[in-house]
Amino acid sequence: MNNLGSHVRKAVLALAAAGLFASQTTAMPVIVPSVDQPVVLAAGDCYAIGQQVAAQNGGTLAKASQATRGGQQVCVIVVLVPGKDGQRPRRSEIVVPMG
Repeated sequence: MNNLGSHVRKAVLALAAAGLFASQTTAMPVIVPSVDQPVVLAAGDCYAIGQQVAAQNGGTLAKASQATRGGQQVCVIVVLVPGKDGQRPRRSEIVVPMG
């Protein structure tokens, strides 16, 4: 009987974790980048800026974070650009000033 309780406890914890994960993923905005549009800076939204920068560079957004450099607020964007001829992706860090 103790074994059954252990399985039930694990199942409840797994469902709770899945529910928490699902609620977080539905709360994130879905942004469809367009290569034709220039980068539009929106204060406080480094993720959206990162998506646009990644699309313009033909890569995938790996990280987008806000930082202060030289007293100015910037977005530090890390993009993974596919390698040529089957080589591994190239990591490119781009710093964009927040407007």
